[in-house]
Amino acid sequence: MTVAENVSEQAVQLCAAVPASPRPEGRDRYTISEVAACSGLTAHTLRWYERIGLMPHVDRSHTGQRRYTDKDLDWLAFVGKLRLTGMPVADMVRYAELVREGDHTVTERHRLLHTHRDDVRRRIAELQDTLAVLDYKIGMYADAQEASERS
Repeated sequence: MTVAENVSEQAVQLCAAVPASPRPEGRDRYTISEVAACSGLTAHTLRWYERIGLMPHVDRSHTGQRRYTDKDLDWLAFVGKLRLTGMPVADMVRYAELVREGDHTVTERHRLLHTHRDDVRRRIAELQDTLAVLDYKIGMYADAQEASERS
């Protein structure tokens, strides 16, 4: 495991241990390292998200340092959920573009998320079927083991 992966893993564990909101009360400006620590994403990934258009414009300080807001953190949390569902990056970027284009894209955003939800539900059903097969096989082995112990 690289140092960056280890730091990222530690950040994920740290944020998981923090109650509900890891954001300091009364603050709405975060450095890239603070966002990385709380999101589990690396600074490199955050910069990449910005470069490909997945992350909306991030404000900068007078010295050029990125300053993330609560709104940015909310967006990253949503993007994280989309990643967990397996949405392709291209679709996430398209969704971000549609959001930036404004309210006239609501129908297309709805269609994109609805289509993805249908795909997620199909994959969940496949996983449930696979889980049933595993449970069956585990039961068979448990029965066989029990029978051999009685012999």
